[in-house]
Amino acid sequence: MNPVIVIPSYWAESDAPAKIGEVGVYDHATPVTKPLPELETCLSSLDAVRGVLRVVVLLVCDPACEKSARARVDGVCRQHPRLNPLVIGSAEAKLIRAAIDRAVPRLEGDPVSLRGYGAIRNMGLAVAAVLDHDVVVFLDDDEVALNENFLIDAVYGMGLSTRQGLKIAAKSGCYLDSHNSPYASITRARWVDRWWSKRVEFNQWMHRALGGTRISRSNYVCGGCFCVGASVFSKVSFDPTITRGEDLDYLFNLRMHGYDVWFDSAWRVRHLPPKIPSHAARFMQDVYRWNYEVEKLAVANSIKGMRQVRPESLRPYPSEWISPGVRTRIAHTSLRRAIVGPERLDYLKIWLRGRHVAQQWARRVASSYFSFQTYWPQVMSSLWGDASLAEQMVKMGTPAGMGGEQK
Repeated sequence: MNPVIVIPSYWAESDAPAKIGEVGVYDHATPVTKPLPELETCLSSLDAVRGVLRVVVLLVCDPACEKSARARVDGVCRQHPRLNPLVIGSAEAKLIRAAIDRAVPRLEGDPVSLRGYGAIRNMGLAVAAVLDHDVVVFLDDDEVALNENFLIDAVYGMGLSTRQGLKIAAKSGCYLDSHNSPYASITRARWVDRWWSKRVEFNQWMHRALGGTRISRSNYVCGGCFCVGASVFSKVSFDPTITRGEDLDYLFNLRMHGYDVWFDSAWRVRHLPPKIPSHAARFMQDVYRWNYEVEKLAVANSIKGMRQVRPESLRPYPSEWISPGVRTRIAHTSLRRAIVGPERLDYLKIWLRGRHVAQQWARRVASSYFSFQTYWPQVMSSLWGDASLAEQMVKMGTPAGMGGEQK
């Protein structure tokens, strides 16, 4: 195996909250002036990990602050030469896109780019293909490896078959919180959150997964502790349309195409998330997300030859969140939060108009993924092992002072 660790890293000029419904809203972004960025903590934990061949950092930021963000990321990476870091910013991404356009000139939009959760993951897969890595290990920059065996655990079982003869080509580990627990925190649901808490059903699933064999079929993907092999990622892409939750959505994509995600109960990372700048902005992204999942799965289940993905096959989690009843949850929660708590005006706007706009949008774009997915195997085939592109990308993406081109 030739694994690569891919880390999307999100940066912003400041820690100001994102606008409600804004394209490219992320759960958190590191301010370029932050003294100790999450990326530094993440890479420091990887210094002790055995077998690291290369770490690819995907630099995601607004063009207005890219120069300063690139300087910060390059500076952080220079402190960790053992990881053989490579930074993919807008210049390197343009190289990838130009190569894709030559091979597949009919491709529309930005399905492989540094904007939007799914497109960013696709960029990581594309870079891996160019550099000839047959296994991609995704890690988020607000997570840390727990011990030197992180990568050994990541590739454990990959390429092998289960007792039922099913190939293990994609698998997820899980997060540990600050209390060393893989479970979602359970407190008595507040009146405003009664319809929006999924902790009970998530914990039911997690309890079952942790209580069985080390490797079991998964209903869940932890995007920051996820390993996928070339036999899968060269055939099935992430969905560039999804607003967030692209990791769980990838599980649906794989099932549609006849693959499974497996859960490794022994593979874990510690999650150290920073404070969320705007809960209303995040909620709005989820409104788009869950509406989209309902419509997308309806389209998928109507396509001949594609494996059915039904909510009842994903119990106890996330079945209720990919059923039409999620719209009731959205309505109740947005109204209750408009009455009680912070950001009430934003939640009122969501209840009055935002949720309806999201539903209309979801219906309009529900089939977009399937149009793009038809081209994905061709995209990956064109990138795989492109020595000239790889040489140019490594030269540009290696931080100055580590043997790459001076910025």
